[in-house]
Amino acid sequence: MRISHRRPAVAAFVTLGVLLAVVAVTLNITWISINRNSVLALVLGIPFFFILVVGVILNTIFLVREVRRNERHDSFINAVTHELKTPIASIRLYLETLQQRDVTEEQRQQFYSTMHQDTDRLIATVEQVLKAGEIGQRARSRVRMPIDMVKLTEECITITRSRHHLAEVAIELEAPDYTTALRVRGNPDEIRTIVMNVLDNAVKYSKHNPQILVRVSLEFGAWVQVTVKDKGIGIPPAHLKRIFRRFYRVPNLSTMRVKGTGLGLYLVRALAREHGGDAVAESSGEGKGATVRIQLPRILPGKEI
Repeated sequence: MRISHRRPAVAAFVTLGVLLAVVAVTLNITWISINRNSVLALVLGIPFFFILVVGVILNTIFLVREVRRNERHDSFINAVTHELKTPIASIRLYLETLQQRDVTEEQRQQFYSTMHQDTDRLIATVEQVLKAGEIGQRARSRVRMPIDMVKLTEECITITRSRHHLAEVAIELEAPDYTTALRVRGNPDEIRTIVMNVLDNAVKYSKHNPQILVRVSLEFGAWVQVTVKDKGIGIPPAHLKRIFRRFYRVPNLSTMRVKGTGLGLYLVRALAREHGGDAVAESSGEGKGATVRIQLPRILPGKEI
């Protein structure tokens, strides 16, 4: 595993914090021993040293968090740079080939198709970064309308199969028949982003032969739930909540090989919560696959206007 250059700094901060806390405790004990017969000194000294120890601990925690936040930010910059540079280099190469060489019509169409896919990859990366920047800006305009989640999920699955060149059986959809449509109220682009990001993650972390089951269901009569279950590399239990943080990526060998911005699941949960829902992840551990559940409030029948 690649070791971050900031980890020695984290260790140094932790060590310094522990040493300062030990010194403070030692001084506290010494103060009590020297002034055990002075009630005023004890009353003033003990709270002071307690506040000092707490301050040292809180300051150390703050410094460690800042170092780790900067580390995730650097990883994000590197990932975005790669996600932008790679398709641009590919497009440039194909354009130079088309300019300098005579190619058959079949090759020309193949080049166009590849450049189109690289363009889609660029657009997806830029949109992720822009949407992450928009999160929390309450003043931004929000278009909300009824959305059929079964239909939208089917569209997202079709796009994912095409984008990753997957067979139809790679992603299966289960959507039991209901007497009324499973509709939610929201921004179509944002809801589509939620489902697409979860599907893309399921494919990317499934290695060579994705086996993904997608289920759209009604929960407790009031929630529409989209469940995406894969048989990929899984998620260590300690990281199940952290993966929804901005820029966070699970630090192990398997995930380090997968390129990404670290914004996908952050956007999934943030956008789901903006729509009154939530997103959670489940996994039995590494190598045992993962399940992501998206839950959104359902529009009750008769209240779709």
